[in-house]
Order: sequence, then C-alpha cells, then structure tokens
Amino acid sequence: MLLVIDIGNTSTVIGVYDGEELRHHWRVGTKRLRSADEYGVLFLDLIRYAGGDAGMVDAAIISSVVPPLNDTFHEMVERYFHVTPLSVGPGIKTGMPVLTDNPREVGADRIVNGVAAFERYGEAVIIIDFGTAITFDYISSKGEYKGGAIVPGMDLSLDALFHRAAKLPRVELGKPKRVTGRNTIESLQGGIFFGYRGLVDGVVKKMKEEVGGSPRVIATGGGASLLAGECETIDEYDGFLTLEGLQVIYGKNIS
Repeated sequence: MLLVIDIGNTSTVIGVYDGEELRHHWRVGTKRLRSADEYGVLFLDLIRYAGGDAGMVDAAIISSVVPPLNDTFHEMVERYFHVTPLSVGPGIKTGMPVLTDNPREVGADRIVNGVAAFERYGEAVIIIDFGTAITFDYISSKGEYKGGAIVPGMDLSLDALFHRAAKLPRVELGKPKRVTGRNTIESLQGGIFFGYRGLVDGVVKKMKEEVGGSPRVIATGGGASLLAGECETIDEYDGFLTLEGLQVIYGKNIS
C-alpha cells in the first residue's frame, strides 16, 4: 500500500492507498518541534487503530510546504516504514508544465492539486485550497499550471485580529445567522464568513474573466467545508484532492 503525506503549515494530512482506493485518512496538527520518532509513533498508532501495521506500507510520497520538516518526515518514513519516500519537488514527474515566472516558487501542494483535478476531469479548472492561506490556481485545458492568487486564510485573519486588536476575543469559525452582529462574537463571525464568501466569489469571477471560458471550480482543504456550499462560484468540494494528486504523481514516477 502507498502512504501519502501532505505537510501543511497548520495541518498534516495522511492517507493510505490500496491501488487507487483511499483506504484510510487522518488529519493531525503540524508541529515543527516534533521529532521523527514522535511523528513515527503517532502515525503507527493511527494505522494500528485502523487495524493495520507498518508492514502494510510498501511505498510513500510526501508533499510539503514546510521545509524545516522535510528531513524529519523522510527520516520518519525510512525508520518506521522501511521505505524511501518520493518527494514532490524539482526532478519529480508530474506531467504538468508550470508556466509561471519562477516555477520553483509554486507550492508543492498547489501542483499536486492541479494534477489531481486535471487527471479527473481533463478540462480547465480553478482550484481553491482553504488552508492557512487560501490559494486560487488555474489549470488550462491543456493541463498547464498557469498561475493563481493567494490570500490569508480565515483562521489566520481571526488570529491577526485577536493578537493586534486588544479588545477583540478569539472566536471559532462558524456560519452566523446574520451579517449585522448584535455582539462582538457575532460581528467577528459575520465579518469573516460573509466577507470571505464575497472574496472567494470575487476572485473566481475575476479569474474567469481573465482566462476565458468556463473552468470548473473545485474547493478543497480543511476550511473548505464551511464555505464550499455557500459560494455561488464553487461547483464542488473534495476534501481529499491533494491526497489523490499524490497517488497520481506516484504512479507517474514508477510506471
């Protein structure tokens, strides 16, 4: 089975594939000070809880946007699963030309998402990944990564308000009943929820104007479930798009 690992700034998502079927998946907090041993024990415990063991894994692939953890996870996979993982980055085959000014700047997760979406639909797509940052990426009808946009994520905005505005409390994200809040918590939730709903639709509409046509719009990422059904421009939500892309890229590199 194939172990796929997507290391994000806030969360790390792990999956185990049997062929093209995602058998198990987990989301854990990304902790930069955790050692390879700590991650190894955590991963083994999750797999054992699902009824498996380290021996079920015979290959692995990693995508990361947290460079300080790259060596940690490589060491963990080699020590606890006894395989050498592939890493998404320069030199790996993705089948997707990156047509930007500096392709090395583009986050690995954004390329992985693009590969998964184009592999599935074979047409132009816009992918919105709701994470620590919210990224908008355009993949052309030829399967080319053409660029995108980046804005601060919803949690990041709430944290900034909490840390920089002395009288504003930390609140949980949620869908409020109204945008005109009757207290501070409702005001914060309404501003973030309705503000980001408008932001997402505005960016997608502008991107469609620039690229032309009617690309399919896919939402993914840990924060997508809150807004995906509320934005008029989002066609569908797929919480496992990045894991699927890792599985596809692994196949391209062993065939």
